[in-house]
Amino acid sequence: MPHLGLSSDRVLIVDYDPCWPVLFTMEAKRIEDACGGRLSGIEHVGSTAVPGLAAKPILDVMIGVHAFEDAAACVPLIEALGYAYLGTYGIDGRLFFRSPEPCTHHLHLVQAGGKFWVDEILFRNYLRDHPQAGHAYVELKRELAAKFATNRPAYTEAKGEFVGIALSRARDAAHLAGQ
Repeated sequence: MPHLGLSSDRVLIVDYDPCWPVLFTMEAKRIEDACGGRLSGIEHVGSTAVPGLAAKPILDVMIGVHAFEDAAACVPLIEALGYAYLGTYGIDGRLFFRSPEPCTHHLHLVQAGGKFWVDEILFRNYLRDHPQAGHAYVELKRELAAKFATNRPAYTEAKGEFVGIALSRARDAAHLAGQ
């Protein structure tokens, strides 16, 4: 049985589960079927999208629309799948959804090719391509999870410096590669 799901007020890091990509694919299909042709893509992002990386047992699903103005039409369709809609949840240019407790999925509805979309893919790919960075990230996450076990906002904020440095390196590498 895959380990997936966590109370929204807890921070727990678990070992990688090879079922995570399969569970992502299943959920992506449900979302795509519900939203019809309104989407331009769906990506598995976050730590659960990096093979071998320990993570909170919650899948991050990034849903792309061609133009952010098109996102509003998807809100009731995603809510009908059982997700709670939480608005931007503090990030402009993103609509956020959370599955019921214990939470198994976070959905990020954004403009494909926009800043959020690009940054999430760059960070995921950087961790996939740089195992040493992934190992350092896991060590940091485990330390922070122990410190902030019941304070997810503090946990997320404390990871910010690492994420910022990794994104900067990923952008530099993409620039050098001509992407």
